[in-house]
Amino acid sequence: MLDLTSVRDELARHYDLAPSLKLAESMKDIHARMDRVMPWPDWAIHAPYVAAINRLKRERNAVVLAHNYMTPQIYHGISDVVGDSLHLAIKATEVQADVIVQCGVHLMAETSKILNPAKTVLMPDMEAGCSLAESITPEGIAQMRARYPGAPVVSYVNTTAEVKAASDICCTSANAAQIVAAMDSDTVIMTPDKWLAQNVAARVPQKRVVWWDGACIVHERFTAQDLRDFRDWHPGLKIIAHPECPPEVVAEADYAGSTANIQGWVEKERPRQVMLVTECSMAANISDANPEVEFLGPCNMCPYMQKITLEKVLWSLHSMTGVVEVDPEVAGRARLAVQRMIDLPPPAIPARYDLIKARHHVDVELI
Repeated sequence: MLDLTSVRDELARHYDLAPSLKLAESMKDIHARMDRVMPWPDWAIHAPYVAAINRLKRERNAVVLAHNYMTPQIYHGISDVVGDSLHLAIKATEVQADVIVQCGVHLMAETSKILNPAKTVLMPDMEAGCSLAESITPEGIAQMRARYPGAPVVSYVNTTAEVKAASDICCTSANAAQIVAAMDSDTVIMTPDKWLAQNVAARVPQKRVVWWDGACIVHERFTAQDLRDFRDWHPGLKIIAHPECPPEVVAEADYAGSTANIQGWVEKERPRQVMLVTECSMAANISDANPEVEFLGPCNMCPYMQKITLEKVLWSLHSMTGVVEVDPEVAGRARLAVQRMIDLPPPAIPARYDLIKARHHVDVELI
């Protein structure tokens, strides 16, 4: 665990991090990307950190890869690449810089190291975990294989390197249905997200999808009644859900897809009012690009994603600590599973989990 008192003392000796309206004004072009969600006094607090990080990035020959769930000051202020898990995985293979700073959860940093092992990969907070990754182990994969002999294992990319290494192929919410449909076996094992698996099963009825009993702590908290209540309170409201939500929530949505597809839908449809049934930062990060759209709650914060802060990013680049390593033998097997996912051509039509409102229940014995 980081000793933040010592970190702050050390950073203060090297950087002027006091709030500065003058510096904020000189960086107003960056602030303009998040003007709707970032009050000017807050930007005056963040600007010194953003300036210091961007300067250190040049000195260290570093790039920042940031997930869509990062806070606006990270997403808009310091990131070189932003996107969903699939996009970040693809872009990790293309990085030419010496250093990758992963703004997301630890498993994403592992994925970058697996795909680009020659690079130094920094994780600003090693305790930024994931409820999905923590729910499944290689031993769990072995149990599923024993229960369903011959069935391929499709594991969500939001898993540890060891679980990826024990799997046949990885997936994201953007391509899970495409990958399951492409498997030769009639039965397909999906781990670890039971809700994503059930939503995929509804889209791929020709397959028998069986799943591990894991869930995302952000998305499993939404209920169908939440969505119905907000429709009653806001007539005409459009609701977009992530497929990590329970099937009954997805069935209530007007659209359901990955974070990248959610962003694309908003930019194309331009609804007057919309509710994003996912992590709170998603709406904040696309708000300024869609000024005519009013984003309404509720949303849930991911406590793991929120562990990544400007202060911790600055410390990781300053001290070059939080280096992510993956056992080479594990990395080699995990790379096969991730690369098989990347090598698949993108679906001709983005995955939409809201188009099928039936067959959300599949009889299966859960592990």
